[in-house]
Amino acid sequence: MSSTDPTTTRRGRPRGFLLLAAALLALAGPFGAPSASAVASAAGAAGAAPARAAAAPASEGPDPIDFAVVVDQSKSLSDRDLVRETEAAALLSQGEISERSRATVIGFGSSEKSGQSPVREVCPPTVVDGAGRQRLSDCVTRLARRDSVRTGPGTDFPAAIRQAVARLTEDPGTGGAGAAKTPRVLFLLTDGRLDVRDSPEYGADPGSRQANGAKRLADELARARAAGVQIWPLGFGGGIDRGALTAMAEGGFRGACSDVPGSAPRMRVVSGSAGIDRALQETFAAARCARIVTGDVARPPADLYVTIPPIATDGSLTVGKHDPKVRVTYYDPEGRKVPLHGSFDGSSFEVSGEDGPVEALRVTNPLPGRWRVRVEAPEGHRGQEVAVRALWQGRLRSAVVLDPASPRPGQRTVVEVRLQTRRGVVVADPRQLEGVTVTAHLAGDGFAPVAFRLADDGRAPDRTAGDVRFTGTVTVPATATGDLELTTSMAAPGITSDRRPFHTRIAEGTPPVVAQLSLERVTAHPGGAVPGVLQVANHDTVPHTLRIALADDAPDTPDTGTGAGTGTGTGAGTDTGTGTDTDTATGTGGPIAGSAAPRISPETVVVPPGGSVDARFTVTLGADTPLGALGSRLAVTDTGRPGETLDSAFLDVRVEAPPTWWERWWPYVTGGAAVLVLLAALTAVQLVARRRRQDLTGVRIELRKEGWVLDTLEVRAGQSPGGEFRFTIEESAGPAPTLHHAHGARAAHRLRRTGSGALLLRPESGPEIPVHTAVPVEVADAELVIRTPGGFRTRTGPGRTPRGARPGRPPRRPDSAAAQGADGTAAAPSAPPAPAPHPDF
Repeated sequence: MSSTDPTTTRRGRPRGFLLLAAALLALAGPFGAPSASAVASAAGAAGAAPARAAAAPASEGPDPIDFAVVVDQSKSLSDRDLVRETEAAALLSQGEISERSRATVIGFGSSEKSGQSPVREVCPPTVVDGAGRQRLSDCVTRLARRDSVRTGPGTDFPAAIRQAVARLTEDPGTGGAGAAKTPRVLFLLTDGRLDVRDSPEYGADPGSRQANGAKRLADELARARAAGVQIWPLGFGGGIDRGALTAMAEGGFRGACSDVPGSAPRMRVVSGSAGIDRALQETFAAARCARIVTGDVARPPADLYVTIPPIATDGSLTVGKHDPKVRVTYYDPEGRKVPLHGSFDGSSFEVSGEDGPVEALRVTNPLPGRWRVRVEAPEGHRGQEVAVRALWQGRLRSAVVLDPASPRPGQRTVVEVRLQTRRGVVVADPRQLEGVTVTAHLAGDGFAPVAFRLADDGRAPDRTAGDVRFTGTVTVPATATGDLELTTSMAAPGITSDRRPFHTRIAEGTPPVVAQLSLERVTAHPGGAVPGVLQVANHDTVPHTLRIALADDAPDTPDTGTGAGTGTGTGAGTDTGTGTDTDTATGTGGPIAGSAAPRISPETVVVPPGGSVDARFTVTLGADTPLGALGSRLAVTDTGRPGETLDSAFLDVRVEAPPTWWERWWPYVTGGAAVLVLLAALTAVQLVARRRRQDLTGVRIELRKEGWVLDTLEVRAGQSPGGEFRFTIEESAGPAPTLHHAHGARAAHRLRRTGSGALLLRPESGPEIPVHTAVPVEVADAELVIRTPGGFRTRTGPGRTPRGARPGRPPRRPDSAAAQGADGTAAAPSAPPAPAPHPDF
């Protein structure tokens, strides 16, 4: 870039460079274990801080990288751009990487006069542990301070690459990675346009300087390639030189973190903040052999969700808050609030960036599933969207079975491999390993190493496609002697392997004892039993004692093939050769540690000389055995021939949670409930029927005297609660007594109906007596007749109220004409005839 026109294409670009630089450092965060300094800091700040889970051994943790973020700067930066650049660079302090990794931040321009340098190393190589993150957070702010006295405005790629390569390849001293196998990555943020026209060290005139600068750039790229430094250019802005960016990507080291397509260095061109973020994630993931899962985006207050897959062993939940006032709470897939520092349920946690624009919760051995991130903010700080994403890497362990366990030279051998995480989760879903390739390497005495592929395609010798058991065959070279070492490796996006070797020996002559293990594929509960059979043929003249034991070793501990070894985190013990198993089980997250360790009974089998035995044994699962596919392996060894495995087999068990009380008893509970419901329904029907039978609604009471109806009273709805109706006979001042419904009167006649439908009458004074419909009952000096609904009919003669009479009044007397005889004399009065029987209706 010419110093005479600094604003033509570089306006606004440094802000984006700083954003990418800071974000690259932040994205490196999820792959480290807690450092001692971080623990000390937390303890000092909080007093009695929670005890941290034991950090995974270095070989168990994520692979470290040494990387440099090289930012192409320009004097054309405005004051506003400088402020934004500083804010973006603050992201550096919120990320964290493996404590064995190092980060370097370099700004560069050109050297055009005395006293200037083309590079400005704002952050020297720093081990990014707890203390290192703070140092990086402080030093990155120096990018915002312009120093035109010391750095020119040009673009000196050769000097920038030379400085970065020197830092990535130097002896790290104490605390760094530094090993030759550690990946070295250079992220170059630029438009790709070389500009050394005003740099005297490149020649006497602008033309020769540009030509010499291009030659020197080629030399520096060759130097980077020889030093194993990958170059990942990220270009954006106007006037991008795509050809130059591609040449720089291809000019560096072309190795990759894995054999996965797309993990080799390549250039990316981005535009806009959204494009920068996407390119950043994809580029970093490709260079780091990591994966990124994008979660929800929303304004606070809100619940954001993001999923961590089962194969993740190291991860980080990164929350882009923008506003430091936003507060974040994290919940695991089981809905439990997790600590911000310390350990919980086999995982370790450490948060950073709580008071910054980006916050990250680093999780070692995360619980797989859907995590909830609760974001809240006070009023006035809820206008910006908050985004969550999960960055993760899976480091898988391999368990190997050889058949035969000790092959002969020239013999075809079947190799079977299963995979599991540090947490002990056996990978059983083939979708989690989409695109994975598994390779095995056989080495030993007397032959050159042999490499071969393993597959899970259902083709022989693989038994079932998609069961996540990778199988292959290898023919042991005829020149092989002594020890054999088998190592497996896998390649997939976001996945690395432990490369733990499996050791065995060449079989010499006819083996004196031949053994075969057989285990059933079953589903069991924690504490359940798995049956197995050991078939043994002893061709020797002396008895042999065979031992059945777990063959899982501590992580990255060479597998001797004998079941021996210290079982850190796996429960496998130290085999003394006498059948005694010392279980150290000091690790965390292993599949068969402590009370989760399976127990084998019987552990030893004695085979007489020249005999054969089919010995049945039982593997009892521990009470705390984790759910899912069990990733253990059994091996049979001869106690008289240590260091030699006769046979081995996977403990092919899927562990499920024991049935709950409801699952065990629900048929009986539901059957009993159905019976109860039926009984309740029958009872309800009976109660309704009883109430209907007892109800006196519509019943009519007649008050009669000397055959004449003096008054009637009909029971209305709701007047006979419980089947009882209360009434009184009022002796009023009128010509005849009347009937009245007794409202709360203490003294009253009571008519009630029983559940069977019988009518009973209790006079105001006197015992309760049965009543029949239409049959008069004497009460005091009158009679009561009870008539039920449906039987009221018009009648003449005594027994009904005469026409013209009204209840409560005597019947109308006969007129004078009717009262005279035929001769005109008055007729003698006659007594009322006896009432005719009234039929019950």
